[in-house]
Formats: sequence, structure tokens, C-alpha cells
Amino acid sequence: MSQADLCRAYLQALNEGNLENVLSLFVPGAVVSSPLYGMKSVEDFYRELFNDTNQSTTTLLNVFSSDAKTVALHFHYKWRMKNEKVVNFECVDVFKLNSDANKFEKITIIYDTHPLRAAFDDVKMS
Repeated sequence: MSQADLCRAYLQALNEGNLENVLSLFVPGAVVSSPLYGMKSVEDFYRELFNDTNQSTTTLLNVFSSDAKTVALHFHYKWRMKNEKVVNFECVDVFKLNSDANKFEKITIIYDTHPLRAAFDDVKMS
């Protein structure tokens, strides 16, 4: 799978809330660094994210690649949480690719948490 295909498949699986499809894009033992959820295994992170989510809608804005092993997706994220609160924000997901460049090894998620922190805290307390 090419980098472009991998990135498209990731956003599609995120929009669908499809845990199996998301996990299939990562190597075993892959990790996520998230501003809201912290450092977690890919499986734990996406299981928790999808549990907190009623709907995700992403709109790809840019794809950046500095070398064959790193790719970043810049996208708009509309996140409808399980408590029906909706937050909209721009996000950058930076992926480290495996040696074959066909799966993700690590993802670092970057966005400003200030506009959505209260809604996130509410969903965690419910």
C-alpha cells in the first residue's frame, strides 16, 4: 500500500469508526501520542476514542512528507462526542512508517486542546 493509499485508508477508517480497519494500518506494538489521551497503545487509544465518539468527519487539507519514513496529515476534524457535543478543529497527525513504508509504527497527534477541553472533560465524566 502506498503512503497516499495508507493515509486515505486511515481517514476513511477514522470517519467510519472502524477499529479493525484502523488497527490493520499499524504494525503490532504501535503507539499513539495524543494531547487529550496521552501515550497509549494504538489499540487502547482507538478503542477509547471510538467509545467517546458518535461520529467523526475529516476533511483532508494537506499531506506532508519529509522522507520515505514520515508522513503528516493536516485535516479538519468534526468530532461529535457520545454526549452529542460537537467540536471542530484542525489537526495534524504525524506518522512514522515501518521499514517497508506500508504500515504505521507511531502516530503523534497535534492540535490545540483549549477549544475542546471542556467538552472532552464532560464526555469523560458522563
